[in-house]
Amino acid sequence: MAKHSQFRLLAERRFLPFYLTQFSGAFNDNLYKNALLLLITFSAGGVMGMSVNLVVNLAAFLFILPFFLFSGIAGQLADHYEKSRIIRWVKLAEILIMGLAAAGLWFGWYELLLVLLFLMGTQSTFFGPVKYAILPQVLSDDELVGGNGLVSMGTFVAILLGTIAAGLLMTLEAPARYTAVGVVVMAVLGYLAARKVPPTHDRHFAVTVRLRPVVETWRLIILAAQRRQVLLAILAISWFWFLGAAYLTQFPNFSRVHLGGDETVVTLLLALFTIGISVGASLCERLTRHRVSLKPVPWGALGLSLFGIDLFFAVPDFPESSIWLTFLTNPTYLRVLIDLIGVGISGGLFIVPLYAFIQHETPAHQRARIIAALNVINALFMVISALAGMVVLGISNVDIPGFLLSLSLLNGVVLALVTYLRTREFSVSVDK
Repeated sequence: MAKHSQFRLLAERRFLPFYLTQFSGAFNDNLYKNALLLLITFSAGGVMGMSVNLVVNLAAFLFILPFFLFSGIAGQLADHYEKSRIIRWVKLAEILIMGLAAAGLWFGWYELLLVLLFLMGTQSTFFGPVKYAILPQVLSDDELVGGNGLVSMGTFVAILLGTIAAGLLMTLEAPARYTAVGVVVMAVLGYLAARKVPPTHDRHFAVTVRLRPVVETWRLIILAAQRRQVLLAILAISWFWFLGAAYLTQFPNFSRVHLGGDETVVTLLLALFTIGISVGASLCERLTRHRVSLKPVPWGALGLSLFGIDLFFAVPDFPESSIWLTFLTNPTYLRVLIDLIGVGISGGLFIVPLYAFIQHETPAHQRARIIAALNVINALFMVISALAGMVVLGISNVDIPGFLLSLSLLNGVVLALVTYLRTREFSVSVDK
């Protein structure tokens, strides 16, 4: 089975340069975004007369806004032009944006840095459709689940490492200047990797590129709705991003208030959650036996509910103050750690086969636009997740464990949805 392992793809040129390109991009996004938020929070003390809380929320809004504005155009471009060329254009744009960001970081021009955060979101918007649409062109059907597993694993690990790197840079004497160097270096490395991505030799599809941001985004949703099973898979993936965003957003206060942990415990929770997703993602290829199949998805959905529910009961009534090391050795918290790893593994089992299913079931001439529609709906669900957290935790006076419990119970609806999808997939394969 070694020759069929997904990890062998990391030794092949058709996959490795692309993998390194997307890894560096996810790392750089999170390095820049988190470093900027930390600098604003602990150094700048607000921008343009606004409070820190307002600026932090404005930054999140600026990064996610381009997904709503430009995903339609991004999908059209990715379906119309050769994909390796688009990847190089996007990575070259990242160098230019990060060059300006370096100047802003060096001289403390925080207003410019917020504008550049919008441009980084725009750059990510144009990379997103290519990121997943290219995989079915460079991988065979029996490699598609494994390739998606590697990409998902790499993305989450890059997010974790970028977040940790931003925190470590803040401990240095001149964090802004070290960050300035770091983001430019990562952008250049990403572009060098992109130059090694082989041409995909796309068929030229006659897709009209229209520069109508909001209108074309809406047309994406209409396009995605034309194939019911693909739309259901998109909604299921977006639900996971809703759930994941809720966990990641609540980790700091969950750690401080309900676990008695400090900043190192927050990093530990994030690391365990990410490791769990990576493990789940890497298991999908073996569980599906190298086929595009939704077989692991209902089990992943079930795990999201069961581990999430158990997490509610695992939270101690009277937490003891602890750092990450004592947290690992305290039996009181081991159940919490196991539950978080379990939620992560379940998440990996849940999303990877769904991504492969969407790629496999979507016609080649529409694939990038369908992925762009997925990105729009993902962004929408993450915004709704933040609003739900504000309403439930701020207005309804529910605590964080109760909020996560309610999401785990609500996940039962998603379990029914993906079980239906799996049943439909099985019935179709039997008919064939």
